[in-house]
Amino acid sequence: MATVTATAETARDRASTATAGTDWRTRYFNAFCGVVLLVFAAIWAIPLLWAADTSLRPEGEIANTPTSWWTSHWTLDAYRAVLGGLDVTDWYVNSAVTAALTALVTVVVCSMAGFALSRTRFAGRGAVYALLAVGMLIPGEAITLPMFREFEALHLLNTYWALVLPTVAIPAMVLVFSVFFSGLPSELADSARADGASWFRVYRQIYMPLSKPVISAVAIFTFVTSWNNFLWPFLVMTNTKMMTIPVGLSAVQSAYGLKYAQLMASAILGALPLLVVFLLFQRRIVEGVATTGLK
Repeated sequence: MATVTATAETARDRASTATAGTDWRTRYFNAFCGVVLLVFAAIWAIPLLWAADTSLRPEGEIANTPTSWWTSHWTLDAYRAVLGGLDVTDWYVNSAVTAALTALVTVVVCSMAGFALSRTRFAGRGAVYALLAVGMLIPGEAITLPMFREFEALHLLNTYWALVLPTVAIPAMVLVFSVFFSGLPSELADSARADGASWFRVYRQIYMPLSKPVISAVAIFTFVTSWNNFLWPFLVMTNTKMMTIPVGLSAVQSAYGLKYAQLMASAILGALPLLVVFLLFQRRIVEGVATTGLK
C-alpha cells in the first residue's frame, strides 16, 4: 500500500513539474508574441500618428529642422482648406455609394455562383472552375483598356455603374463562397429538395442564413477594396463631381503642391471611414478570415 502511495505521489510530482515547465514556456512564448505584436502595431501606427500630427500643425513649422512632434500652435486650417476648397463631400458620397453597391452586388452574385458550383452538377462545371482560376491569374490592368472601350460604347462613363459593374463578379470571392458552401452538410440541401424546395429557396432560406461569417468577410473586404480603388475610377470619372476619394486626393496633391499639412489632412479624411469600418466590424473580419481563410 505504501509503495502504491509513493508511486502516486511521484507521478503527481512529475506531472506538476512538467506543468510548471509548460507554464514557464507558455508565459515566455505569450510575452514574445506580445512584443512582436507591439512592434508591428508601432510600425503601422507611427506613420498614421505622424500624418495626423502634420495635418494639425502650421505649414511653416512642418519643414523645420530638427523636426518635432510638438507645436504650441495647433490648428485645423488644413482641414478647413481641404473641406472648403474642394468637393470632398461629393467624393465621400460617391465613394460610399459605389463601395456599398459593389459590396452588396458582389455578395449576391458571387454567393449565387458559389452555391451553384458547390451544390449542383451540370455540364461544363470543371470548365467554369478553370475560367475562375484563369480570371484570378489575369491582372486587372491587362483588361482595363477593353473594359474602358466597352463602357464608353455603353455610355456609362461618369456613372456609378461604371465603378460597380466591373468588380462584382470577382473570381476569388466566387471560390470563397464555393468552398464555404461545400463545407456545409449536403443533407441540408438534399432534405429540402426531397420536400419539394427549389434550388433558389434552398440557397435563400437555408444556406445564406448559415453564411453570415463569409458574407461579412466578403462584404467588408470588397467595400475596402472598392473604396481604395484608384486606377479604374481615375479613367472613367472625368467629372469632378463624380470623383471618388482616392481620385480626389490626387487632385488635392495637384492643387496644393508641397503643402504637407493639406496633403496629410486629405489623407486622414480619406482613411478615416475605413478606420471606422474596421473598429465597428473587427469581430466580423476576424470571424470571416478564420472561417473562410480569406486574406
